[in-house]
Amino acid sequence: MRLLAIGDIHGCLRSLTTLLDAVSPQSDDQIVTLGDYVDRGPDSRGVLDRVIALHEAGQLVPLRGNHEIMMLEARTRRMRGWLACGGKQTLASYGIPLERIEAYAQADDWFNDHEELFEKIPVRHWKFLGEDCKPWHESDKHIFVHANIYPDLPLHEQPDSMLYWEKLTEPCPHVSGKIVVCGHTMQKRGLPLDLETNICIDTGAHNEGWLTCLDVLSGRLWQANELGEARMGWLDQCEEWTE
Repeated sequence: MRLLAIGDIHGCLRSLTTLLDAVSPQSDDQIVTLGDYVDRGPDSRGVLDRVIALHEAGQLVPLRGNHEIMMLEARTRRMRGWLACGGKQTLASYGIPLERIEAYAQADDWFNDHEELFEKIPVRHWKFLGEDCKPWHESDKHIFVHANIYPDLPLHEQPDSMLYWEKLTEPCPHVSGKIVVCGHTMQKRGLPLDLETNICIDTGAHNEGWLTCLDVLSGRLWQANELGEARMGWLDQCEEWTE
């Protein structure tokens, strides 16, 4: 059995498909996705269809990211903020014309009547974002979160502001002694950030970077991008990819 973590996908279906083909998950593997399935990339709808299928097959533990929170909140408030953070691309992936989306983004009364923008989003997608996705996941030796955690608090006491929004800037060993695996803090070099006690695998899939999968038990690493390219190696040796 492998314990596989996948970083921020951000609507990059080709990257996700290429990555899964390279990893070739087996029936006894467990996959933990770290959130941010939607926004910025070209096919958020396709990404959600793929991860929902994995979840329904019993292989996926999906975490919620801050972009899922923004999308959920956009149904009743903060619509303009979500559109500015990649929501336009997400709505477009459901076949909503961009000019219609732009009209809502610019209208003075945008908050009064925008539910029609969400008509094409399947109920199953809303259920996945709002109910199936979890704030964190814990295994024997690892903690998985989207963004970060306070080192001295148990997981059930972690505030949403930390779980979904706080950047990882320095080693932050958790009191449990477990390694914390996260996304959210984009690594512009396209390589994971390994701080030993904390590992960040958001490697900029939507920003001409890579989508990363890490086998946290062995350190095996796979990456794929929107060009359909893939590469694989080991966490402690991936710096060699830039040489």
